[in-house]
Amino acid sequence: MKIVMIGPVYPYTSGLSYYVSLLYRQLCKDHEVTLLSYSFQYPQFLYKRPQKDFEDDSLKIDEAQYVLNTANPISCIKTAGMINNISPDLVIFQWLHPYFAPCYSMIAKRIKKARILFMCHNVFPHERFPFDRFLTKMTLSKGDHFTVHAKSDADDLYSILPDADVTVTVHPAYNFFKQKDLTKEESRKLLSIGDNTRVLLFFGLVRPYKGLKHLLDALKIIKEKDPKNSQDLLLLIAGDFSGSRPEYDEIIARHGIADLISITDGHIPISEVEKFFAACDLVVLPYEDATQSGVIQVAYSFDKPVLATRVGGLPDVVFDGETGYLVDPKRPDLIADSINDFFENDKAAALASGIEREKYRYSWDKMEKIITEFKKEK
Repeated sequence: MKIVMIGPVYPYTSGLSYYVSLLYRQLCKDHEVTLLSYSFQYPQFLYKRPQKDFEDDSLKIDEAQYVLNTANPISCIKTAGMINNISPDLVIFQWLHPYFAPCYSMIAKRIKKARILFMCHNVFPHERFPFDRFLTKMTLSKGDHFTVHAKSDADDLYSILPDADVTVTVHPAYNFFKQKDLTKEESRKLLSIGDNTRVLLFFGLVRPYKGLKHLLDALKIIKEKDPKNSQDLLLLIAGDFSGSRPEYDEIIARHGIADLISITDGHIPISEVEKFFAACDLVVLPYEDATQSGVIQVAYSFDKPVLATRVGGLPDVVFDGETGYLVDPKRPDLIADSINDFFENDKAAALASGIEREKYRYSWDKMEKIITEFKKEK
């Protein structure tokens, strides 16, 4: 097939840019692929963190063409012209937020012959706003095919496009972070953590819907229940707080759990991710809301079990008692119980075996197969 992909790649810093890079590499094995990325992605007032990191180039795509200014209609029209000149069989858009609706709509309606696939990482945004449903429907109605990573996203898509040709598939693994094959001991030495410490990891952007406060509440419960036994417990928090750090510092101080916390605040470069996952025993996603999360796929690539909540698509990839734990959202007591069960009953090896059995489900080979199996007629 001749394919055009549209989405962020290096130097843009986001899980989506990693996704696009890995998908591009996979599709290039069997297809002729053109990758069109952004010359301008978001206005700074919408995305307050740094959008680019030029030092961390392990996922750099030399062939990427940075041609699309998402806020410039002339750029959108020119990009559509480029696509038509290439005359692809398939155009793949990465859909994450209705901000892209005017740009993507302008391009999609000008595509003459190619089929259009929207890979929807969220159908609707986590932080809803007026007209987001209208903008989403306006854009996605121009698609021929869709992929989503959660049944809840499929339901959202059907609510605006009842006849959508959609495939629900799990998020593929982010297996490129394992670059140095660090042992647990080596990574803990880098992070100044003792070998006998029981280590939890909360990783990624810190947003209210990710429920970090519930994990902090769970640590308070664990410490109050058994102060002596909790002394060798440590929660690593690694990710960008985007200015919200003081409110979490206040919770930590109020709960008296500062001795159980280690915080790395800011963007974590690709080269630094490995040490956090290699060092931990259990990855915790105490989300209040979610569609899916690439953090789970990073954890699985390191054979690390996951404690997650029953929201969105997380139960599609975390199997309670097999690859980790599932608990109801906003229940720090259940989070605390699961953490205690994991360590007290030494569940790490059994859960790691469950992860190994599931790995093909998370392969990029499978994602390529799904993309290429959509019906070929426009």
